[in-house]
Amino acid sequence: MKILVTGANGFVGKNVISILKTADHTILPFDSHNSDDELKAMANDCDFVIHLAGVNRPQNPEEFHTGNAELTQQLVDHLQKAGNKCPVVLSSSIQATADNDYGRSKKQAEDCLLQHAEHNNSNVYIYRFKNLYGKWSRPNYNSVVATWCYNIARDLEVRVDNPDAQLELCYIDDVVASIMNILDGKAKTGFYEVETTDVITLSELRDTLVSFKNTRDTNRYPDQTTRLHKNLYATYLSYLPHDRFSYLLTTHVDERGSFAEFLKSTIDGQVSINVSKPGVTKGQHWHSTKNEKFLVVKGTGVIRFRDLFSEEIIEYPVTGDKLEVVDVPTGYVHSLVNLGTDDMVTIIWANELFNRDKPDTNREEV
Repeated sequence: MKILVTGANGFVGKNVISILKTADHTILPFDSHNSDDELKAMANDCDFVIHLAGVNRPQNPEEFHTGNAELTQQLVDHLQKAGNKCPVVLSSSIQATADNDYGRSKKQAEDCLLQHAEHNNSNVYIYRFKNLYGKWSRPNYNSVVATWCYNIARDLEVRVDNPDAQLELCYIDDVVASIMNILDGKAKTGFYEVETTDVITLSELRDTLVSFKNTRDTNRYPDQTTRLHKNLYATYLSYLPHDRFSYLLTTHVDERGSFAEFLKSTIDGQVSINVSKPGVTKGQHWHSTKNEKFLVVKGTGVIRFRDLFSEEIIEYPVTGDKLEVVDVPTGYVHSLVNLGTDDMVTIIWANELFNRDKPDTNREEV
């Protein structure tokens, strides 16, 4: 379809258009830099309208009416003059029932579209969005989530006046999915909502975002226990400064090579990177309960095992040319030997974090 998207360069517009393009729709983008004649031409040619353009933080309160109510009326006039009965989605707000300039302007836009539906025999779908968040939202404009993600990623102050205040959040991907579901135009005219939302206090939101930043210092996995945490972390990452996508790991180096912890989790254990120099043997110990997985990704070597109460040595040749995971069973003494002429790099997963008070690592040669 040819889909007219107003507010194409805005937060919701960018997210909607990015998904529409994956479905091979033709996008007719309209934004503040476009003229009314361009809007008219697009209204004449489109098969569907997603009306996202609006004003929510103007310098002059009169801009609420111009950017919300008047623009919607212009769009409706163009559709009716063209005899275009295509469906229309409207991005409204829960503020539409509030007695303020912004709310009244959004309510006027809603009423305009409902009248259009009746007079033009067109389906219109009105979304009263709650507190939206996600990638491409503008800091200090669209949402507190965007502002705090931006500030925390840059070590800027985050101010919380009412830490116990609750915020009902709606993730942008859920918004886009809901809109995509009604693109067939078969849904009936009326009010729609994104049913999936999450509630969090302002203090919890701040602490969660700060914890994401701190994972770089602790190597801990970001909290992914709930869908809200997953969505917030995805959002936080999108606000990283361009020069802070990467970070250094603490690397322990000696004459044998090096060792660095990559990711750690109280529940899922830890992943480490082990580098062995040519001819070096590492390991030479056994675990009572702790268990590991070895994956050599570069170099050539052998992993040797011996049951603590046996003299039989079991050997597993390993090479970065064949990615093969080797389990390290409990009760088996094991060693990792570099047989090549270059450094051997091994990814190691352990099912628990290293505990200096209870390391469960018992010295013994294979």
